[in-house]
Amino acid sequence: MNEDGQWIVLMGLLVAVALFFLALIVNQSALVGQTTAEGVLEFPKNDIRDLRGAILGYVDAYEKYGSDKSKAIHDDIVEISLERKNAVVHFWNETPRDVSERQLHPVTIHYNNGVTEYDETVYY
Repeated sequence: MNEDGQWIVLMGLLVAVALFFLALIVNQSALVGQTTAEGVLEFPKNDIRDLRGAILGYVDAYEKYGSDKSKAIHDDIVEISLERKNAVVHFWNETPRDVSERQLHPVTIHYNNGVTEYDETVYY
């Protein structure tokens, strides 16, 4: 009885099973990479940067014009964010604090567009 042929078939089966599991692992790693890339693309980085710039401009206007005109600017920023970006925005500034021997306003920003919720405190 010749057993050489059985070893060849057994080795072929092992190689086929190993290739199947290797292909399965490669397929799953591609899906994980795609999901991660989609998550990065959904984050509204530029929208938040634009909003931060407008809010810091509001803080400057608050110091320049006082509370009556700055309230209108605040309401405009909130309404424009909701209308153009479908984002709910809340922000407020507090009394200046001593940060590294400088008086800076802590400005708290809350951004929520239904997918991404972002909170930040900026000292300006």
